[in-house]
Amino acid sequence: QVQLVESGGGLVQAGGSLRLSCAASGRTFGSLSMGWFRQSPGKEREFVAQISWSGSSTYYADSVKGRFTISRDNAKNTVYLQMNSLKPEDTAVYYCATWRMRLPVTASDNYDYWGQGTQVTVSS
Repeated sequence: QVQLVESGGGLVQAGGSLRLSCAASGRTFGSLSMGWFRQSPGKEREFVAQISWSGSSTYYADSVKGRFTISRDNAKNTVYLQMNSLKPEDTAVYYCATWRMRLPVTASDNYDYWGQGTQVTVSS
C-alpha cells in the first residue's frame, strides 16, 4: 500500500512557474518509478512525465518537454514537477502515481496508486 499526497498547485499567470510536490508513504519509495498526469474537465487523464526509481531516467509528453522537469528526492520520499513557462492549456488537476512496470508508461492504466490531485490554474 502506498499513500500519495500532492501539493503546490495554485493560480498563476501565463509565463509563470509552479513546483508541485508528491509526498509518498507506505512501501519503499526508492524502489518505485513515479509518474505525473493531469486532467482537465471533460478530457481524459493525460500523461505528463515519468521518472525512474533512481531518478536517472525521465520521460516527458511532447506538450511539456522543455518546460517541465520531473525530479525526486528519495531521502524525503518526494517527487517533484517543476513547471515553467506555463500556458493556459496547462490548467488541470495534476496527479502523481506509482508505475506498475507495464508499458507504455504513458497509459494511466499502468499506474496503480494515485494521489488526490492538486489544481493548477493558469490565467491568460
